[in-house]
Amino acid sequence: MAHTMVRKDEEQRLTALRRLEILDTEPEDAFENIVSLVRTVLGVPIAAVSLIDEDRQWFKARAGLDVSQTPRDISFCSHAIEGSEPFVVTDALLDRRFVDNLLVTGDPGIRSYAGIPLRTADGYNVGALCAIDRKPREFTAEELAMLAKFAKIVENEFALRQRAERDPLTGALTRGAFTERAQQEVMRYRRYGRPCSLVLADLDHFKLVNDTYGHPAGDTVLRETANRVSLAKRPIDTLGRLGGEEFALLLPETDAPFALAAVERFRLSLAGHQIELPYGKRFNVTASFGISELSAGIDTVDRWMELADRALYAAKRAGRNCSRVAEG
Repeated sequence: MAHTMVRKDEEQRLTALRRLEILDTEPEDAFENIVSLVRTVLGVPIAAVSLIDEDRQWFKARAGLDVSQTPRDISFCSHAIEGSEPFVVTDALLDRRFVDNLLVTGDPGIRSYAGIPLRTADGYNVGALCAIDRKPREFTAEELAMLAKFAKIVENEFALRQRAERDPLTGALTRGAFTERAQQEVMRYRRYGRPCSLVLADLDHFKLVNDTYGHPAGDTVLRETANRVSLAKRPIDTLGRLGGEEFALLLPETDAPFALAAVERFRLSLAGHQIELPYGKRFNVTASFGISELSAGIDTVDRWMELADRALYAAKRAGRNCSRVAEG
């Protein structure tokens, strides 16, 4: 019977995957070229860059496959991420784990598989680069070494995506990178009229954490805050760290009432989560939120930020650990 494999570090692994902000993005030449090379060099009909999400396998790039995703519980790559070595199946019909698998008995008719785990810079396996054949096959040591080299190129592409625009402590976008994304949403609104909401969040009494427990504890709180929000947000949402204890979120295709409902989920998740600090201390952190929906009267990111900031201060005046929506 098929089942989804759950790792002990699954929550952190999914956070690392979310940080890449790569799920459901458009095809990119760098990844398309790699799967094309894998197919040619290894002489296989199918190759893919596969990412293992919570309950699905999604292909960032694929050659020889007609689908963009499959359920996670039938994916070969969910096995590949369990270790650090190549995961190889020479004949799926002789392997009790896969003999009844829908990807074997139906399309695309997988018979042999080789997958190299794809690891993020912070050490989590988020997917696999895989070579697939429709007939039994022994992958040679040389072929697996070549596949591993291609996988390293994929990992380097992941790192390049993150390095220039990521806050090293939390993995959230830097202020500059976040502002660029916000500008894109302003332009998209002008062109297509599509809704988007901006959320500013400020951790309550954060100075007290640093003063009482020290800056390492403060860093832990900031990392955990980013992790909680990253796990709760949608793949299309964007998290940024504007500086200090101030974070920001872009919620595309979301008007103010829906943004408020989403933010309340974030707020409650954060408030209900005990953060383990150094020396065994535990701490609950809360945050205040200000929300501003894009409108015809907002023509710059600065104006959008200003309105969200006013709502944030209204939340603080209301006693903190709450959300407020900008007027107008």
